[in-house]
Amino acid sequence: MKIALIAALGFGLTAAGAGFAQEEAETGTGAMLRGLDKVNGHVTDIELSNGESAKFGRLTVSLQECRFPVGDAAGDAYAFLRINEADGREVFAGWMLASSPALNAMEHSRYDVWVLRCKTE
Repeated sequence: MKIALIAALGFGLTAAGAGFAQEEAETGTGAMLRGLDKVNGHVTDIELSNGESAKFGRLTVSLQECRFPVGDAAGDAYAFLRINEADGREVFAGWMLASSPALNAMEHSRYDVWVLRCKTE
């Protein structure tokens, strides 16, 4: 009985997954990020174009690209970032989502960086 239940549950999950469609996305020209220095509470907005880097405290923040839902530039942005310490040590590399920054957050003792939105011009 347990095997039949597990098999039915597995089939149901597989069939439900087949109905999901990937949301189409457009690529923005850059992104607006926000950085927080947790020691002094200073907040800095960082505006980057795709392929550009900027210094934030002891970090170098590099934006590969920013994407957003087709036809909805104000929608949920997600950006591919690389963030390195001054000594070159990588502290973050990956996609960060504006609506859920904690989903794939940068772990750093002093700084927080998150995506606000994509730029379209």
